Amino acid sequence: MLLFIRSLAFNVAFYVITAVMLIVGAVPFLLMGQKASIAYAQAWGRVSIFLARVLAGIRLEVRGQEHLPAGGSIVAAKHQSAMETFALLPSLTFPTFVVKRELVWIPLFGLYTIASGMILVRRGGGAAALRSLVERSRQEIVKQRPILIFPEGTRRPPGAPGKYHYGVARLYKSLDVPAVPVALNTGVFWPRRKFLRYPGTAVIEFLAPIQPGLDAKDFLDELETRIESASDRLLVEAAQAPDAPPIPSAVLGRLAGGGG
Repeated sequence: MLLFIRSLAFNVAFYVITAVMLIVGAVPFLLMGQKASIAYAQAWGRVSIFLARVLAGIRLEVRGQEHLPAGGSIVAAKHQSAMETFALLPSLTFPTFVVKRELVWIPLFGLYTIASGMILVRRGGGAAALRSLVERSRQEIVKQRPILIFPEGTRRPPGAPGKYHYGVARLYKSLDVPAVPVALNTGVFWPRRKFLRYPGTAVIEFLAPIQPGLDAKDFLDELETRIESASDRLLVEAAQAPDAPPIPSAVLGRLAGGGG
């Protein structure tokens, strides 16, 4: 019962605060530069992290920030929940996100994606969409911005096999900048498509960057291997905590058997 009450309190507070900040910032978004818009989004991220800790009991631990290079880079993150969409923001300097173009039609939020210089891509757009992704990313890299991309394109439950798309490899080959893999276990505490929020310590870990120079296939294989192995390690770490949330035994069995 307590878990339900805490989850309800957090969910209400999170969505109310998000809506209020979108409304308050709607007009300023048209007047602010991109850096001010991102700073506002980072403030939202910090508020959301605070609410998650106080109301839902989810503490956030960020590791490996020393691996983030100065200037333009690709930050390629595992995607398990909505949590990393805001929890990554405060750790990055003037970031931009690769997001699906459909988000631009969300009232107020769509305005923000434009004002802050997000990179909008059309899912299923084929070669034309990849060319647009590369061109927009080049425009933002010139500004020394880290480009945050979720290589799987959508949220995947903790422990599920990775499904990495070619777009991130195309960016790596075209931009000639370091790519920082990001592992996490946020989906254990904030399960996708579920109401409950489980207390504990969620970890986001920046791994050592992959330097330019690999071919596209080798890069994608290396990226997937690093992110998946580290995310599996963080999943086992979460499962061993005294206040561990429920994790499917089949997933833990696979990891214990070396199948991760």
